[in-house]
Amino acid sequence: MNPLQTLGLALGAGFSSGLNLYATVATLGVLQRFGVIHLPAPLAIVAHPIVLGAAIALYIIEFLADKIPFVDTVWDTIHTFIRPPAAAVIAFGASAAAPPEWRWAAALLAGGVALTSHSTKASTRAAVNTVPEPFSNWALSVGEDLLAVWLTWFMTAHPIATIFIVVALLVLCAVLLHYLFRFVRAALKTL
Repeated sequence: MNPLQTLGLALGAGFSSGLNLYATVATLGVLQRFGVIHLPAPLAIVAHPIVLGAAIALYIIEFLADKIPFVDTVWDTIHTFIRPPAAAVIAFGASAAAPPEWRWAAALLAGGVALTSHSTKASTRAAVNTVPEPFSNWALSVGEDLLAVWLTWFMTAHPIATIFIVVALLVLCAVLLHYLFRFVRAALKTL
């Protein structure tokens, strides 16, 4: 595996895990189980029925929790301490063929990218929870899940192209976070 492929896997695993860790693990497990992809040995464990079943069960719980305003905020707060380290573990396992220094760099990068995508997701969802109608919250939740599943598949099929997609998504995250912080600052001034 060359350094660009390692970078693509780290960025893709990080971003999609930051959005929905359980969808990412379940997608990797299903793709491996049905022979669509062949994961490196350390990561192939995600296709084991117990791991796959746990990931799907936790995804269902997250899917339901994400649809209830303020429950999703609590869920995201708890997962601030789960998603980035898990993304680092996934990237470390996915880059098993790379030299050790690349594996560690991939893990650190994936954890940072996961924290960025997770922070943007959590902040956006908290802002959307201030709107009384539930449909925007549901639409964001389903969109996040679809993006996590698609990006997980895409990073396994096209790791180099994933670099460009994730960089664009990170720029979008920076813009969203900028406007969200301005929104919070303005709200605090009015209080």
